[in-house]
Order: sequence, then structure tokens, then C-alpha cells
Amino acid sequence: MTNLLGPEPTLLPDDHPDTAARAALAAGSSLREAAAAFPAASYAWGRLALESLAGEDPVAAYAFARTGYHRGLDALRRAGWRGAGPVPATHVPNQGFLISLLALTSAAEVIGEQDEADRCRAFAHDCDPAADDVLGNPSDTLRFAPPEAP
Repeated sequence: MTNLLGPEPTLLPDDHPDTAARAALAAGSSLREAAAAFPAASYAWGRLALESLAGEDPVAAYAFARTGYHRGLDALRRAGWRGAGPVPATHVPNQGFLISLLALTSAAEVIGEQDEADRCRAFAHDCDPAADDVLGNPSDTLRFAPPEAP
């Protein structure tokens, strides 16, 4: 059935590099090893970002999240995404991109890039309003607050 209200959901293929990265992690590879072995895997970059947020290194988190975000955008475009439309969080291959996007939201907020954080938050909601519920809210991993305005 055709969705008359907007674009069809974009589903990354089951053989997306995130699948191999997840398998490597399950086999005992570290996040850094998985990111190096599968640099197109948003999942590894997003998890590195979350680890960096939890470790109170928001600059590294921002860099890791941005890498995962851009690798995910590339994959979504190859899968037919045209810059708008649902990217369901329940589809496992989409999760790495969404984790990276949510981590980028949190990291941008922590380093004081509120405009970017707001844009990323809106984008994540546009992709899948339930992404936080499905994936967990990356900001819950923070142990420190964003910098206060001067």
C-alpha cells in the first residue's frame, strides 16, 4: 500500500556495515576496533560517542557522533532517502544512525552548540518520534550538565 501522506519509511539493508560491526562487538572486539574495521558502521561511532559522553569527554563524543551521523546519512541516501521521511528505530540497521544522531544532539548541547542540538533533536523526532524510547535517551548517560550561559 502506498503512503499518501508522505514518503515511505527508509530501511537500511540488512547487510549494512552496522551488522558486521555488531557481530564483531559480540565476538569481543572493542568499539575502537569495530569502528576501524567497519568505518561505515554508524553503530560503532555512535556507541563510541555515548562512551565518550559517559566518560566526560564531550569533544570526542561530538567527533564520534558526527562521524556516525554522516556515515549514516550516506547510507540512507544510498537506500533511497531523499532528505525527509521516516527512519524507523525498530529496524535494527537504522539504529546506528539514530544512536549517532541522538548522541550528536547530546554532545552538541554539552559543548554549547544549542542551535545544532535543537536541529538534531528535531531531525531525530522527524525520523522517528519513538527513537528515544526504542534506543534509550543518550542524554541519560551524561554525568555533567551543559555549560551555563555567560
